[in-house]
Amino acid sequence: MNVQLTRTRTALAVSGLLLAVGAPTAYATLDDGAASAPSRGEPYVETQLFFGTARPDGGPAVTDRQFMAFVDKEVTPDFPDGLTVQSGRGQWRDASGAIEKERSYELILLYPVGRATANDGKIEEIRRAYAKQFGQEAVARVDDRARADF
Repeated sequence: MNVQLTRTRTALAVSGLLLAVGAPTAYATLDDGAASAPSRGEPYVETQLFFGTARPDGGPAVTDRQFMAFVDKEVTPDFPDGLTVQSGRGQWRDASGAIEKERSYELILLYPVGRATANDGKIEEIRRAYAKQFGQEAVARVDDRARADF
């Protein structure tokens, strides 16, 4: 019995050492992927905007028709080359501290890195316009570098 216990402890110790030695190597491969990703396409910026539909004043939620009319009027003229809209469910903590759960939209824009500065003001205007038109506290924005090939 004592021999079995010693073997088990030895096996656990060896396993622990292998994990400890192998973990840094495994995590090192989880970098941004630039080294292993093909360099296909051109450098682009991907901007994601997240639009809530519940109104803080308790009014009716923004409908699909209203949102798509907003996109047609406020987004498409500045980004006629294309965009993607996805429906979702989201939640966030509002200014009063309450967690709001609501239907939401994600708008994805891709544009060449060289147009990032010019597009920044346009994107900020989209955020302001939505907040004002639909009584929203905020429209979340995420920017990331990408490579795109069309």
